[in-house]
Formats: sequence, structure tokens, C-alpha cells
Amino acid sequence: MSREDVENPELCVAELMRLWPDTINVFLRRRMLCVGCMVSHFHTVADVCLAYDLDRDVFMAEVRAEIAAG
Repeated sequence: MSREDVENPELCVAELMRLWPDTINVFLRRRMLCVGCMVSHFHTVADVCLAYDLDRDVFMAEVRAEIAAG
């Protein structure tokens, strides 16, 4: 998975956090339990947004901002 794949809908949350460690801050700020969760290797951003009732576009804007700031 290349660094340009942050928008890939099949990217699992664990891989997102591995490739861009600064994105962990987004999950922590929102009090999401994804950091260290064993299921994060299987859940995509879309999955966790659905589980946490989050707007995916808003969440991804936060993720992209965190990547850009890092």
C-alpha cells in the first residue's frame, strides 16, 4: 500500500495508522477504541464511521489534515 492510498476504501484502519501514525490523534480525540484494537486489521474507515455514527467525509478531512500537519 503506497502513501497515496489514504482514500482507498479498502484500506484497513490498522494500516492507516501504521502508514500515518499521526492519524492516531484523530481516533484518540474522538475517543474511538480503534487504536490497539485487534479488529482494526479488518475494519475500514467506512466500517468505523458506521460503527461510531460519524460522517465519513468529515472524518477523512480530519485524517487528511492530520497527515498534512505531520
